Amino acid sequence: MQLVKLITPKKIKALHRFGWTFLVLNSCFVIPAISQDNSPYSRYGIGDLVPATNIVNRSMAGISAGYTDQLSINFNNPASFSSFQAMREKNSKKLGSGRTILDIGLNFENRTLREPNNTLKFTASNALFSYVQVGVPLKKDWGLSFGIRPVSRISYKIYSAQRLKDPITQLPIDSASTLYSGDGGSYLFSGGTGFSLFNKMKHKQEEKLSVGFNFGYLFGKKDYSTRRALINDTVTYYMANYETRTNFGNLWFNAGFQYKLPLNEKMQLTIGAFGNWAQKLNGKQDRVRETFVYNDNTGNVRLDSVSDVRDVKGTIEMPASYTVGLILQKFAVVNKEGGFMLGVDFAQQKWDNYRFYGQSDSVKSNWELRVGAQINPIPKRNYFSNIAYRFGFFTGPDYVKVGNKLSQLGLSFGLGLPMAVNRQAPNQATFINLGFEIIKRGNNDNLLKENLFRFSLGFSLSDIWFIKRKYE
Repeated sequence: MQLVKLITPKKIKALHRFGWTFLVLNSCFVIPAISQDNSPYSRYGIGDLVPATNIVNRSMAGISAGYTDQLSINFNNPASFSSFQAMREKNSKKLGSGRTILDIGLNFENRTLREPNNTLKFTASNALFSYVQVGVPLKKDWGLSFGIRPVSRISYKIYSAQRLKDPITQLPIDSASTLYSGDGGSYLFSGGTGFSLFNKMKHKQEEKLSVGFNFGYLFGKKDYSTRRALINDTVTYYMANYETRTNFGNLWFNAGFQYKLPLNEKMQLTIGAFGNWAQKLNGKQDRVRETFVYNDNTGNVRLDSVSDVRDVKGTIEMPASYTVGLILQKFAVVNKEGGFMLGVDFAQQKWDNYRFYGQSDSVKSNWELRVGAQINPIPKRNYFSNIAYRFGFFTGPDYVKVGNKLSQLGLSFGLGLPMAVNRQAPNQATFINLGFEIIKRGNNDNLLKENLFRFSLGFSLSDIWFIKRKYE
């Protein structure tokens, strides 16, 4: 496998000065169809933040504060759970029927890293689980949802070949090869409920104020290691490993609200917000400093333990965040009029307050502006007139900051494809949601530029539950 340097000696010093422990990218890496990612920026904070919305919202740049849908799950704002379909039986307080939703998402990504003013590049592809979510209506204007999704991902392997110098005389001593690697990430298993505080009819639509709460468990791991081998013609040195492994987890909470205001019989404005306060995760850390040799059959074999400290307790302080937004929606009318949805979100996270075992990191408080839209043609018998067409863009600085600010810009496009109704199960509704995103991270002012193309595939399956069967 050939190794090619992508960063010049001058920039190597800059990377080291700013805390980058990786220096050179391996540009001739064989990529299988499904492989481990390789993102140097995942070294910082809790790693690369994965998309935090479902694929419907993601296709509209991630707008979600004011979004509600009876056939998909907006798990960002739990107040939206109040819109799950549920009906009471006549003259009864019992739940008669409800449309239960299963929402599943997958991601397929292609990432390209490039040093500014350099034609060499590194490319990696992968396929990743995005989320699994279930939504259940409990009563009219009261819903429940639960599921699991990834929050962040840590994955990189960086190889460096360099010449070591005497710190006093600055004369060359030996050559060294170093492998910097990281693995891990975090997941959130959560359940939440949303309900309406009041509901009244206006312009033949519902005007209502809803609130919601999510309760869950956020857990994950960070495994960082530096393996170095000294290369000398006359003296043999053992290889050294400097590794820190951390597992963490704790309860996690967030809350939100939505206010739906009918403007007329066909138009509706929804204002929403959600967020979480600063919270702490409990961690256990193993710190290993050792010498080792490599064996073709067993891998790395320890020779001597210089230091081996286990189960060091500490905390990870996660920052507060909030998102506010609104959506203007016009409803489509069968064979008469098309509809649309236009929304905007503003999000902010206080990453300046992030601490890992009491230490700050190369992260910075950031904001993000998202603008998205959906167009629904006039619904007819033509299949293409029943497809939802979605698009959007977002911008804002990344939360990782090494040297100059790391800019971020993304464009999105998506389709909501309805599936044919099964005559054997007329109450079922199935949608295939497709999302396409192009994201540019960094520019010529940064040490590395990153281009990401993401294709997302989602399935939204719903059916009517709790139907009373009648026999004649």
